[in-house]
Amino acid sequence: MDSEKQNELVTIFIISDSAGETASKLAQASMAQYPTVEFCLFRRTFVHTEELLMKALNDAKAENGMIIYTLIDPTLSKIAKDFCDNEDLFTMDLLNPVVSEIGRRAHLEPTGERGALHHLNENYFKRIKAMEFAVKYDDGKDPRGFLEADVVLLGVSRTSKTPLSLYLANKNLKVANLPLIPQAHIPKQLFEIDPKKIVGLTNDPEVLIGIRKERMRAYGLNPETAYSDREKIQAELKFANELYHKLGCEIINVATLSIEETAAMIMSALDLEDHSYYFMEEES
Repeated sequence: MDSEKQNELVTIFIISDSAGETASKLAQASMAQYPTVEFCLFRRTFVHTEELLMKALNDAKAENGMIIYTLIDPTLSKIAKDFCDNEDLFTMDLLNPVVSEIGRRAHLEPTGERGALHHLNENYFKRIKAMEFAVKYDDGKDPRGFLEADVVLLGVSRTSKTPLSLYLANKNLKVANLPLIPQAHIPKQLFEIDPKKIVGLTNDPEVLIGIRKERMRAYGLNPETAYSDREKIQAELKFANELYHKLGCEIINVATLSIEETAAMIMSALDLEDHSYYFMEEES
């Protein structure tokens, strides 16, 4: 492969009759495998009519774009497939093959409803309550929240406690978190809950130093403060690690992990399921 082809722009079109999140995640996961490639990602969402679909398809053709679509309407789906076949464009129908196979196995016809995943149903409102819970019990505002939480996150400053709390809340999990500071009071509620729902977050000193310095710069402040001092950070991490071992909780080093990866590790370690998209509960 010559250098000119290696540097060629890759264009991807997401076409969806809803928000386009499913196809977007696939595209982004695929793009991440090529960090040196320049991508252009177009999203054409809430495509409900043939007119809107043809405009999106012609836009994609003009850019010689790859097309990933989620269109539950069989007429629109066929139009997209035929267009791409005729124009020799790469295309992937991300929804209908799986929907059809489920129907074959269940001996049922699909509802054909657009955006069915995003219903304002009971699961949706549970997710909203979980997010409200995460905000209410963020940064140890009220230790009583530990007793109600599905997950309790502990960690020194800048170990992603708040982003993780909100990310896990989006999976219908009630999460509370507590920042750890040496010599600070540790709420008694922490010792009253099952350690199997506690996760201690840690980080590498060098990574924390860099993050905290950048944080200070973002505020227009001097990055060389006690907040980013190596000895202070090492003392914080030592204090946290000793507490984690005293509690007997799960410990995760977030130094090289994304929020998504850390959340997946937490859910695996605590044997938790993503309840955000469950359509029925198993009967006991």
